[in-house]
Amino acid sequence: MEKDLNELQALIEAHFENRKKEEEELIFLKDRIEQRRAERAEQQRIRSEREKERQARLAEEKARKEEEEARKRAEEDERKKKAFSNMLHFGGYLQKTEKKSGKKQTEREKKKKILNERRKPLNIDHLNEDKLREKAKELWQSIHDLEAEKFDLQEKFKRQKYEINVLRNRISDHQKVSKAARGKPVVGGRWK
Repeated sequence: MEKDLNELQALIEAHFENRKKEEEELIFLKDRIEQRRAERAEQQRIRSEREKERQARLAEEKARKEEEEARKRAEEDERKKKAFSNMLHFGGYLQKTEKKSGKKQTEREKKKKILNERRKPLNIDHLNEDKLREKAKELWQSIHDLEAEKFDLQEKFKRQKYEINVLRNRISDHQKVSKAARGKPVVGGRWK
């Protein structure tokens, strides 16, 4: 009985010693956790201060850029006003140039419109291999047709250019003949 009591006492002492060690470790861990929390809080505070500084710098820079752009716009407006007041003397010329530029703009717009109508979006993401081949053949045929049309138009242009040159030569010859007929008499059936 005494032996059991001694064993029990030794086990109780060992248990309390283990518990004491565990409590010390727990206290150490709690201290470490608190220290880490404090470090994190400090790091977070430093980060937030840096972020505030960065935001302040960005705001200052943005404000400076806006002021600079506003100043440039004001200078540009002033320059345009001066140029416009100088252009008032050339009102007719200004209207003519506006008409010309308007005409060119409409031609450009027409060209863009035609090109946008011809150009089709290429949606091939959902196609399988066979359909991709079919689409490639379609595109090739389209390119072939456009090249043929281009060739026909180039040939037509060359033919028209040739006809214009022939007609100009005829007009030039006709003008020479008519000038000669008005100015000099015919001798022996030939013009002098």
